[in-house]
Order: sequence, then structure tokens, then C-alpha cells
Amino acid sequence: MAAPLPDTGTNANANASNAGGAPTPSPRDLIHTRIWQEEPEPDNPFATRAAYCRGYDVFGELVGRASWVEMLLLLLRDERPTAAAVATLEALAVALANPGPREASVHAAMCGGVGGSTAAASLIAALSVGAGRNGGARDVHDAMLLWQRCGTDLAAWADYDPAPAGEPMQVWPAAGRLPGFEPHGVSTTTVVRQLLTTLAGLRAGPRCAWLLERLETLRLTIGLPLAISGVAAAALADLGLTPDEGEMLYLLLRLPGAAAHALEQKAGGFRQFPFYPLELDPAATPEAP
Repeated sequence: MAAPLPDTGTNANANASNAGGAPTPSPRDLIHTRIWQEEPEPDNPFATRAAYCRGYDVFGELVGRASWVEMLLLLLRDERPTAAAVATLEALAVALANPGPREASVHAAMCGGVGGSTAAASLIAALSVGAGRNGGARDVHDAMLLWQRCGTDLAAWADYDPAPAGEPMQVWPAAGRLPGFEPHGVSTTTVVRQLLTTLAGLRAGPRCAWLLERLETLRLTIGLPLAISGVAAAALADLGLTPDEGEMLYLLLRLPGAAAHALEQKAGGFRQFPFYPLELDPAATPEAP
């Protein structure tokens, strides 16, 4: 990525006269944030001539040079991401891209696709189902809070209360276990070990390495094995992201698989839907009159 452009905090061309004679917008009509700044075309104040993200010229400097992951990190941070940060998020993004058809959010998108729902409806189904505390994005948020409050103090992890008394009412069901751990797991899965080993080797921060060294100790202490959501929380915390930012990214990074499976099911039709049919218990089914 090129060196950042100076951030003046204002739109440099917004109040300048233009050769085309187009009306100059009032400063009160300009929309700008700390993240994004736009300059208008000389003949149309409502069309974009140049767009800047944190001072970088997006179409003049970044497109064709920066990766998608670099852009994601730049949207969340003022400074250019380090090589270790980019490599860490790249690896995590590949691991999370497709949770697989057995995962509830992907299954929801597949149901939307096979039922003929719109693309947006299938993705919204995946976002909604994958947003909660059972391995979803809120689980990642809560696990990142765990890191903030307990750090690398193993005793604090063992004593951590996921639903402390006096907690304000939430839209999420109460957590019944430590966030980031598999509620029905027996041992730490191979894919969790592989991902954690890769992330620890990229050295973006200390948390993934700490988890890798204590995987079995943690399983015995907590009584549950680490889940993918727990690995993601550690990696996102190593990148310096907040729990809110980690929650957003986890939702975003799992959408490609949901989209691909929804498209596959839409093309194949309900007769090829890969899940078993619903079988009702005959004893529980009322007989027809």
C-alpha cells in the first residue's frame, strides 16, 4: 500500500468553483467521516471523482495493489496494517469462509436457496442464525471480552462467570458456558489444532500462542474443548480489534460459504437437498378421523 495522503478533515474540492458551472454544494450538505472522504466530479457535485479511505486514494492507489484483507483492516484502523496482521486475517478468513453445510447459519442459507428465496434473504438468514452465542458471532464477542477481563490468567478463566449478577437485560439468551468453547465437544478437534498452530506461527500477537501451549490444560480446567469461535476470538484480539469489531468481522467472513451453498441448492432443487427428511414418530402423530 502506498504512503498515506494527508488527511485535512475536509473535502478539498467541495467549495471550489468548477469549470462546468455545476452548483457548489453547501458545506452543510457534505457527508464525511474519519474513515472516508470523497471529492466530486467538476460537472456533478453528487458524483465521485476520488474516494479516500484513511487518506489513501482508493481507486488511484489501492485498487490493484492492496488486498481485500488489507482494505478490511484499513477500514477499522487509522494506520496501515502490518504484514503479520494481514497474514493472520488472511489465514483466519480462509478458515472461516465456509463453516460447512452442517453449521446452522449455512443450513439456513441453504434452506433459503432451495426454497427460492432472494439472494439477500438467504444471506440475511445466515447472518441471523449465525449471530448468537452457540458458536456464532456473539460467542466471539463474549470470548474477546473474556480476553479483556482475564488476559492470560488461567485461574481467572476457571473462575470467570459468563453471566454475572446484575448484567443488564440482553437480546441474547443467557450464556450457559464459557464463551469460545464447544458445548458438546469431547476432545479438541483436528481443525481447531491446525488453525491455532498456523495462527500462532504468524506471530500477530501473544494470545494464539498462549492458547496453543495450554490447549489440553484448558480443556481439563474448563471441562470443554476449544471451539473455532474461541480461536477466532484470540486471533481478532491479537489484531487489536474490539469485541464489537470482532463480532462484525466474524459475521462477514462466514458469508462466502453461506452464499455458495445457497446458490448450489437453488440450482439443484429440493429433491437434491442433502439433509435427511423429517421423520415423525408414528406414536406421536394423531390418527386421521
